[in-house]
Amino acid sequence: MLVTMAAVWLIGSQTPARRHIGFWVFLASNALWIAVGLHAHAWTLIILQLCLTAMNLRGAKKADEASG
Repeated sequence: MLVTMAAVWLIGSQTPARRHIGFWVFLASNALWIAVGLHAHAWTLIILQLCLTAMNLRGAKKADEASG
């Protein structure tokens, strides 16, 4: 949860580099949540995190394109 909150804070930054890092931190948090879901057999959580991973990859790509 702390990794997710750090990612939210970074994404909200006005600095493009911090926003870019925020997407990668979000990806790390997705991996951590998937690990929790596997341990708890929480399949819905795993599916949610896979969907959010796809959105975060899209956001990271757009951040790369915007920073040139």
